[in-house]
Amino acid sequence: MALLELKDVHTYYGNIHALKGISLTVEKGEIVTLIGSNGAGKSTTLRTISGITPPRQGQVSLEGKRIDQIPAHKVVNLGVLQSPEGRRIFPRLTVRENLEMGAFTRTDKDNIASDMDRVFELFPRLKERVSQYGGTLSGGEQQMLAIGRALMGRPKVLLLDEPSMGLAPVLVEQIFNIIKDINAQGTTILLVEQNALMALGIAHRGYVLQTGQIVLSDSAKALSENETVQKAYLGME
Repeated sequence: MALLELKDVHTYYGNIHALKGISLTVEKGEIVTLIGSNGAGKSTTLRTISGITPPRQGQVSLEGKRIDQIPAHKVVNLGVLQSPEGRRIFPRLTVRENLEMGAFTRTDKDNIASDMDRVFELFPRLKERVSQYGGTLSGGEQQMLAIGRALMGRPKVLLLDEPSMGLAPVLVEQIFNIIKDINAQGTTILLVEQNALMALGIAHRGYVLQTGQIVLSDSAKALSENETVQKAYLGME
């Protein structure tokens, strides 16, 4: 049984048919990536899983139990946490307060301090900035904070939406190395990323989306060697 599974999911924005029968699985311990051009439906897939934009048809299941019919805040309580596109940190809260917000729904308050220490081990820069307001951080630091905030919820599945967006190449490499570390520590990850080369470099498997449909799925290695993927998404002729 897959940790996360989508079956024939159809999602709409009003009359716009954004996802047209998406089916995918994420096994425990994996990094799975969704790649595709802008508007392909990658972020919509994450929003659908999170319950922000529920599907009109199809099923989303976590550990075999349907989660597509429950409110988004309850999906968070079940262990589906997202670091959203554009980071969406709280600019007028400090780094510490932003991280504490990530643990807002938790009842095991005694473990929150140790989880914050874990975030600081992954992101030493955040420890240096612990009392600084989120809005004064650099883009890379805000991305670290967004991921750290999601980790504070103790995710069973961590949804990462465009973690490299707007970052300098050296920071992109740093963020992806940290994503690998997070996965190595036992966190399952579903990654949406415009930088397909970097995403396939750390993922176990991948899906290619086009206009709301999955057109390819394979191991990350096989996708990176696929001629169509190379031409369309990896910038190779």
